[in-house]
Amino acid sequence: MQHQILFQPSEALVHISLNENEEIQAEAGAMVFKSWNVEIETSAKGGLFGALKKSVLGGESFFTNKFIAKQGAGEIGFTAPFPGDIKHFELKGETMYIQSGCFVCSSTTVNLDTSWGGAKGFFGGPGLIMLKANGNGSLFVNSFGAVFEKKMVNDRFIVDTGHIVAFTDGLSFNIKKVGGLKSTLFSGEGLVAEFNGTGTLWIQTRNQSSFLEWIISRIPSKG
Repeated sequence: MQHQILFQPSEALVHISLNENEEIQAEAGAMVFKSWNVEIETSAKGGLFGALKKSVLGGESFFTNKFIAKQGAGEIGFTAPFPGDIKHFELKGETMYIQSGCFVCSSTTVNLDTSWGGAKGFFGGPGLIMLKANGNGSLFVNSFGAVFEKKMVNDRFIVDTGHIVAFTDGLSFNIKKVGGLKSTLFSGEGLVAEFNGTGTLWIQTRNQSSFLEWIISRIPSKG
């Protein structure tokens, strides 16, 4: 499987070339185009319970599509539902955690599961209930806006919960207030995630919830 990420960083699309009988799995609705000979199989990923867990806890679609090239090589394109970048990771037995809604597609040899963050994830708001990805193969995730990469070595780093894209297994986080009570309530920042450890953290430059609130605030009300 070969790939090329086009139109970065604001309108990214991943163009994938498949050899005959090669396959890739993708989030429902992510496909933009495909060759006539690339067939699709739709299933509840991880069985009924596993798919329901991903849908309810992880913010992912209940279904996952698998695309297979038949009768020769094929090509297919995937993108995200909102403008931004797409980043490629090549997993070699590693584990990564991905913000709910950021999964685009991956090799079928990459396992995806919902990692429940407990109370800290619940009170942290969107993005703190993560998808756990491990195995071997290509993994593609999207961001809303561009991606900032932060490498950490026995360090601490604070990120707004709505800006987290992904992080490696060597990092952990705790939810905390951005400052005092006044700052938490009126700064517009609310709660943040404080990361600790050694690893890499990927951060998106835009926040979906804040963007949606901005749009809603400008919709004229009746009367």
